[in-house]
Amino acid sequence: MSRRYPSTIAAPVEHELVERKSRFIAQVAPVSSPQEAEEVIAAARRRAWDARHHCVAMVTGLLGDQARSSDDGEPSGTAGIPMLEVLRRRDLTDVVAVVTRYFGGIKLGAGGLVRAYSSAVSEALDLAAPVRREALTQVTVAVPHGDAGRIDNLLREWAAHHGATLGETSYATHATFELWTPAAELGRLRDDLAAATAGALAPVVGGERVVDVPGRG
Repeated sequence: MSRRYPSTIAAPVEHELVERKSRFIAQVAPVSSPQEAEEVIAAARRRAWDARHHCVAMVTGLLGDQARSSDDGEPSGTAGIPMLEVLRRRDLTDVVAVVTRYFGGIKLGAGGLVRAYSSAVSEALDLAAPVRREALTQVTVAVPHGDAGRIDNLLREWAAHHGATLGETSYATHATFELWTPAAELGRLRDDLAAATAGALAPVVGGERVVDVPGRG
């Protein structure tokens, strides 16, 4: 059975939650490293320099094995850790969440803060486009130029129904199509190509890599 990888998100999102006059502005963004996450945090602090708190949670690494959180002056355990738990529950990595709080003059208590910070992140993530990560195997198919249009259509249709994604196409003496497919589907691909071309084409299997598959968290 292939390894399952945490997902990420396609693009930054922002969401505001108001709780008893306090404003909680959540920004959630995809990042490629802890250093990039720090840049997102620094930018949030600059934009909202007059806010009382900028609480943070981040998860990074292909397996989501690096994590950090900060309460930024809120009572210990009421902001950063609840935000981090939301990211963990969503099985996300390479994501940073920053919640900026403008205090409204009414204290929320520990329970209220936990709910507000976690809800702000959760509701922001509801707006995000998910990106699933999975290990796919490279396959190349070389065809005569006269058959390129037909095979291109065939592979696009096949990929859409078998969890695969198309890579680059190169043109030299032949048109060579690249396809990234789940290992479990390799046999079916061989069979379907053989059936569609009377056995004239067979895929060449290459290496494996983890790829992003947008829209399927």
